[in-house]
Parts: sequence; structure tokens; C-alpha cells
Amino acid sequence: MKSTRVGDLRVKIFADGADLESIRQLAPDRRIQGFTTNPTLMRAAGVRDYKTFALRVLDIVTDHPVSFEVFADDLPTMMMQAIEIASWGDNVYVKIPVTTTAGEFAGPIIASLSKAGVKLNVTAVMTLDQVGHVTGALSPLTPAIVSVFAGRIADTGVDPVPHMRQALEIVANCPGVELLWASPRELLNIFQADEIGCHIITVTPDLLRKLTLVGKDLDTYSLETVQMFYRDASAAGYSIDPSGTAMPLANIPDIGRTWGTHLRDPRR
Repeated sequence: MKSTRVGDLRVKIFADGADLESIRQLAPDRRIQGFTTNPTLMRAAGVRDYKTFALRVLDIVTDHPVSFEVFADDLPTMMMQAIEIASWGDNVYVKIPVTTTAGEFAGPIIASLSKAGVKLNVTAVMTLDQVGHVTGALSPLTPAIVSVFAGRIADTGVDPVPHMRQALEIVANCPGVELLWASPRELLNIFQADEIGCHIITVTPDLLRKLTLVGKDLDTYSLETVQMFYRDASAAGYSIDPSGTAMPLANIPDIGRTWGTHLRDPRR
């Protein structure tokens, strides 16, 4: 790993979420260079009106890219939603799932929208074949993002780093296309993405809060962890009373010799 300094990172960090207050707090953060969301995050955040929410986000985030996703399940309606979403702002990227729920490749609308100048973020991509098909459909004249779900790939037991390296090689042949490391599982993923030259990584607010730990002294961190365990056990009022079947301390040779004058068997 080349560096563990946040200031040395070249990968762009996009905040991933749907909480308006969190977005408002992160918007002026110089470490954040974009924002993404999706219907699942929006539902979890209690969003009721899609467009109203999106326009509020765009009132807050005016100088960074923001990705909003279509949610239809047929290509013509996805196309219609994409055109509407793109009209909401110049900094909007429209997220298009790589397939419908039936597995139909979204390539035809990806090609049409990209050719028409709509900035796209093609999402839910996992395989290298998908990366190839998507980049083949994108126009070299329109900026685009290909979001490969490295975290979900890792969930299957596959090391995502070599996978993402190969995806980068594919994307490198497509001017204007950036590779996004999606669904990171730990802070280390940011540095892994940076080391291989990935363009963007999405990071949730809980992971962003861990950026303060970068470079932390491990001895200090160890001590703080011990103190946390002790503090929480004390706050919970835990206690362990010796049972009648426990071995007397004097019968344990090393403990008896070393600690005999300090320990008293409470059963005596």
C-alpha cells in the first residue's frame, strides 16, 4: 500500500446516502467530490417523494456530480425516467441498472442516452463481461461512470482488487468513462481503490467518520479498545461470582505461586 495519508489520495470520494441532513453536512467537505444515492437508500431514509427529494439534494449540492437512479423495469420507461431525471440539473448523472430484473441488458438505452449527451452512471455491474458491454455502448463524447460493486464481489469470497484492476484496463480504452468502486465494506477499500488507480469510490457516512482513524497510533488504539471494554462492562454492572465447581486458586500452580499473596479465594 503506497500511502495511508488521506491528503495523498487521488481516488475521488463520493458520499453515498439519502439523509438530507448528512448530505448538507458533507456538501462543503473538501474531501467529498460527488454524491450518489439509490432507491433502497432513499426508502431506508424515509423518502416519500422521489423528485422532491432529488431537487432538495440539488439545492444543497450545486458544484459536484450527483447520481439519481431510474426505477422502472422496462427499457422504454427507464429511458423516459432517465430523460426526466437528467433535466433536473447539469450536475446530474442518471443511474441505469445494467439489466432489468429479468436480466435484459440495458445496452440499447445506455447507447441512446449516452449518444444524446445524458451523463450516465451504469450501476449494479459485477462481471468483467458486463464492464465490456457497458463501455462498448457508451459514447466517447459524453462523460459516464461504470459502477462495479466491488464490495458485493468480496462478499462472495472473491478478492475484488484483481477484478477491479482488470475492469480498469477495459475502461482505459474508453475516453470520458470513469470506474467507480461501489459498496466498500471497510475503510481499507479506499486505499485499495486509490492504489490501483480507480477513479471514484462511494463511501457511506459511517465509513467517512472512520477517516479520522487514518494514521492512528496502534498502541494508543489498543489501549482505547481495552478501556472501552472495561467501561462498558462497568456501565452494564456485570459481575462474576465464583461457582461451587470452580477450581480453588491454590490448586493452580502458576497462579498459586505468582499471585497467592494477592488473590484470596472468596470461598474460604
